[in-house]
Amino acid sequence: MSDVRRREFVSLVGSAAAAWLFAADAQSAERVRRIGVLANSAESDAETLADIGVLQQRLAELGWSVGRNLKIEARWSGGDPSRLPARAAELLALEPDVLMGASTPAVAALRQVTQTVPVVFVNANDPIRFGFVQSLARPGGNITGFISWGSTIGGKWLELLTEIVPGLEHVALTFNPRTYTGQQTQSLEAAAPALRVRLTSIAYSDGSEIERALAEFSQMPNRGLLVLPDSSNVLHRDLIVGLAARHRIPAIYPFRPFITSGGLAYYGTNTAQQYRSAAEYVDRILRGSKARRPAGAGADQVRDRNQSQGCEGARPDHPRVVLAARR
Repeated sequence: MSDVRRREFVSLVGSAAAAWLFAADAQSAERVRRIGVLANSAESDAETLADIGVLQQRLAELGWSVGRNLKIEARWSGGDPSRLPARAAELLALEPDVLMGASTPAVAALRQVTQTVPVVFVNANDPIRFGFVQSLARPGGNITGFISWGSTIGGKWLELLTEIVPGLEHVALTFNPRTYTGQQTQSLEAAAPALRVRLTSIAYSDGSEIERALAEFSQMPNRGLLVLPDSSNVLHRDLIVGLAARHRIPAIYPFRPFITSGGLAYYGTNTAQQYRSAAEYVDRILRGSKARRPAGAGADQVRDRNQSQGCEGARPDHPRVVLAARR
């Protein structure tokens, strides 16, 4: 090899090695971003863990991989909202780049601890009334996200329940006053007279109160159950679905996890899609954009589940039940 070619070869190898070392140094120096997730559920809750998995998967698709340039920290209340402020403070102490609140009480707790760290919420209701945002079009401040539905959804739930139960007269509403936002109360009370149904509130603080109340309500004729969008209801979903089946009370649920537990039908938001969309908001924030307009409610969907005869007091092959569940 001539001296000229030898020098060119050495120069080429040296340049390639330098470029490789520079790329390696840049990769090793890439800053790890931190996301804090606050959930008003148990750490073992399979549905919430699956939703966080959806969040992680979508972020990976957008270039944020756990273990390389991303770390996700989660804190849980165990279904007790009084624990949320302390859990929110724990997350803030980790100096996250973005916070996520999964439920209205979780967002409220995050709002108490910071007005500067960006907060993206999912499954929150009535963010204007609770002061999370100034308006849906211009949220302002450090909070934005995705609402589950509008306040008028209550009337639709009652309407679907009347299709499942011809001659429906009595409807029980289950909720925990400490965690239910009350957003749908007005539309439920407005729709009830036109549908000729009477509403019975089942306000509870623990599982034993749910058992007693539903056992008593099961004595009512032409009955139905409306499980309100409440994180406590989600926490007690196995109990509520089981009691509805035992007492043969047809029910409408607000979230898919109730169907996973054996419930008849739900009419509500696609939670997994909310987490995917929230990941896109988080991506924009991590790349330097300010969070903008929160999306409206996801497409309302009804999911059904094939059940054995007698579950929730209605046969799955009843044409009106199938119609209501699949609409």
